[in-house]
Formats: sequence, structure tokens, C-alpha cells
Amino acid sequence: MYNGPMPKLVWLNGEVTSLEDAKVSVADHAHLYGDGLFEGIRIYGRRVFKLDPHLDRLYHGCRFLGYRMSMGQEQLRQTILDVCAQADISDGYIRLNVTRGTGLGLDPKNINQEPNVMIMVSTLALYPPEAYETGLNVITTSFRVMSGDSLDPRLKCIGRYAANIMAKQEANYAGAGEGLMLNAQGYIAECTGDNLFLVTGRTIRTPDPSCGILKGITRDTVIELARNAGFEVQEGFLTPFDIFTADEAFLTGTAAEVIPMVRLDGRPIGDGSVGAVTQEIVGLFRAETKKGVPFDAPVTA
Repeated sequence: MYNGPMPKLVWLNGEVTSLEDAKVSVADHAHLYGDGLFEGIRIYGRRVFKLDPHLDRLYHGCRFLGYRMSMGQEQLRQTILDVCAQADISDGYIRLNVTRGTGLGLDPKNINQEPNVMIMVSTLALYPPEAYETGLNVITTSFRVMSGDSLDPRLKCIGRYAANIMAKQEANYAGAGEGLMLNAQGYIAECTGDNLFLVTGRTIRTPDPSCGILKGITRDTVIELARNAGFEVQEGFLTPFDIFTADEAFLTGTAAEVIPMVRLDGRPIGDGSVGAVTQEIVGLFRAETKKGVPFDAPVTA
């Protein structure tokens, strides 16, 4: 057992080590086949933000995929809080992984189906700080999101992210901050690690979940905050036409938080600067992050 506070550490199947010393079996089913689920969760001011919605999504995925989780949701919840307290970190990023089990071969009946559970407490910055001030330049990538009739997009499944990684690499080659991914029908889906929002006047639009997007926790938070602030929020089917005719655009995600998007394929969105509505949403979101679950004191469900 690791006995001292450390900003970056890992809890893996009950054992806590430093990030550098953590080891996973080479026969882990996620390592071999991408057969695992994950959540990224933020820590703000020694509070875990949106912990319960993240765990709800994780356990829904476990039930859908048939994982034999022996660890109950409340037990995992408390373990996360305990690990965060041991890490003694004020602001950070939790990577939570659950995989089907360990063993070679696709067929689950031939492997040890005791899930491997990992809690990593670390830090993550998806974009440079200046991008939050000036906004992202985005390109439309050639990689499409996986169709919902192949794998339900509500699953935050490790294996589905290969296309997102390729799309991000394509954006890197082009010198862009992000890559926009369409679905097979040509509708806007999401960026490589973010959900997209468009602003026209007091109306905010975002792709419908049926377009193949991950129904993000930060996305849901922003929709609720915007509606409470008097904005009309619409979920629908959008094309690049809607981006180029919008006043503003911004992206959301646990790792990304809320970040402006000011250009697509070299063309400005609106006047090409960070808009007032985007700034308002950023302010609302930052205030909301103070409402997380504290991990320095006993916590009740």
C-alpha cells in the first residue's frame, strides 16, 4: 500500500501506487481488444465535479455490456473520494477505467470475468491556456463517428476512440486546435473529445444524441445552465452551413471544460472572435464547478 500523499497516484483493484509504478496485466481485455469503459472526471477546489452522473453512465455501460461488477456503485463512489483525499490534490483529473476482465480471446466465457477497476488521479490540460482566451481554429476531418447502429454512442467505450484519435492527428497535421467529425449522413456529430454548441441570438443549438455523439456530462450541464439563464436550447440535425451562419460556437467536455471555437476550415465563425454568449456560458460553468462532492469529510449518498 502506498502510504504518503502524492498528487498523481493510481488505485488498481484495491492497491494504491504511484502513477509511475502502476501496472496492468498485458492480458487485460481492454489492452487486448478495447473491451472497457472509462470516465474522465474533474476535481475543482478539492471537490469532485458531477461524480454521480459519471458513475451512473459507467454503471449503465457495465450493465449493457454484461460486465460482472462485484463492486457496487456506492462503494466505488466512496473509493474515488478516498483516493482523491489520499492524493491530496486541489485541482485535477480522475481517469476511471473498468474492463471486462483478463484473458486472451474475444469470447468472454473463456476469460476471467472479474472486472479490472482503475482510479487514476492526475492532471490533464487538453488545450493551451491561451486557446480559452482566443478560441480554437477547427478543421473538418475526414474521419466519421461510429454509427449508432454499430455501437450505442451513449457508451463511453475505450475501443470506439480509435477514429477520434485519428481525427485529432489529422487536425494536428493541419495545425488546427481541433477536428470536427461528421456522421455517415453528413450531419455534424462532435469534435474529437468535445460536444459542439452554436449560438444565434439567444438560441443555442447542439447536435441531437442520435447523430452519434457522446451525450456528455458537461454537455448536459451546459444545456441546463443555459436554459436556466433564459436561453432557448435546441437539439437537432446540423450541417456545416449552420456553423458558418452562426454568431458564435463553443465546445464542451470534461477535459475541455467550455472553450470557444472561432474558425472552421479557415473561415471565421461570426466575426471570428470569442462572443458574449460564450463568455456568459463560461462564467456560468465556472460557478457551477464549485458544487462538487468534497473529499476531505465523510460523504453521504
